[in-house]
Amino acid sequence: MSAIREYFRFLEGVGLITKSPTTGIETPKREKNGRQVLRPDEYTKMLSLAGANPRDYAILQVFLQTGIRVSELAHLNIEDIDFIKPSITVQGKGKQEREIALEKKGIHALKSYLAVRVESFSPRVFLNYQGEPISERGIRKLVVKYRKKAGITKKASCHTLRHTFATYKAEKGVSPFQLQQWLGHANLNTTQIYMHLGKQNVK
Repeated sequence: MSAIREYFRFLEGVGLITKSPTTGIETPKREKNGRQVLRPDEYTKMLSLAGANPRDYAILQVFLQTGIRVSELAHLNIEDIDFIKPSITVQGKGKQEREIALEKKGIHALKSYLAVRVESFSPRVFLNYQGEPISERGIRKLVVKYRKKAGITKKASCHTLRHTFATYKAEKGVSPFQLQQWLGHANLNTTQIYMHLGKQNVK
């Protein structure tokens, strides 16, 4: 559109035409980048590959079942897990607490990991091999490792797992207000993006 407009502007400038036919035609708005989401077969393969490592498997399960941010997962404490309800309590942005329900697979993954978790004075759930809290960078590297092992070529990250959780919940008909609470969004408009993606996927 830009090239065509410039071409006719040139013709008008040299006097070959009296008026450009592009006058009044608006330039199309740039499309927003779509949010990357993993298909069930893709994240299932990642989980399968992590199955031999209780910690890594639990990390992936928590991401996919709760949609929490990487910073929130890194700072998750053992006391934040309630196996009775069952749920996890997350310290979100602005120190806002929110509770997210856990499904059976998530509960089982966390219990299996905590049973073999290395001894540590740290209250953090997820530790590295030195018994210290795993860093956000360490978690990101872990997700990339299993993405590559699973042969997934798209640029899937920790945030992709968050998008995946939100989109599939929207597909299942979860209300935008419930999804907003789970994701810890300050603005409902941010959550509405997932509602739109969910409807598209259902179609």
